[in-house]
Amino acid sequence: MTHLPDCPLCQPANPLHLIWRNDKMRVVGVDDPDFPGFTRVIWHDHASEMTELSEEDRQAFMDVVWKVEGVMRAELLPKKINLAQLGNMVPHLHWHVIPRWPLDSRFPDAIWAAPREHTPEQELAWSIFQENLQAQLPAFRAALRDLLENHYA
Repeated sequence: MTHLPDCPLCQPANPLHLIWRNDKMRVVGVDDPDFPGFTRVIWHDHASEMTELSEEDRQAFMDVVWKVEGVMRAELLPKKINLAQLGNMVPHLHWHVIPRWPLDSRFPDAIWAAPREHTPEQELAWSIFQENLQAQLPAFRAALRDLLENHYA
């Protein structure tokens, strides 16, 4: 397995953020208060492009991304889910799975866009919604862990 010492994604996951792992990849929760439920699927071996993986590994990697999306949809009920695989800043294969809601600070724009202006009422509504989402995250992560552990047992 190839690991680069200066690559942050080659390093082991913080155990507080780790949801699941197997011998090829891991699923981690991202602490981003603007996007509760933000999850990453990270390939362990250092590779920067999907075509560097075998067809079987690409399929397995994407299968986990789709499972994350499915559990996210079922547990968190987002309006939309954004999937992104960029690697411009950190050229190590990883997928972002990001739940989106009309009340979030950038909806309907990309999460990397500048925040939109919101009224105080919208900010309050988002704050309340966000608190409720934070309370749902342990159940979401447990359901995701259970599905992946059972599927890859």
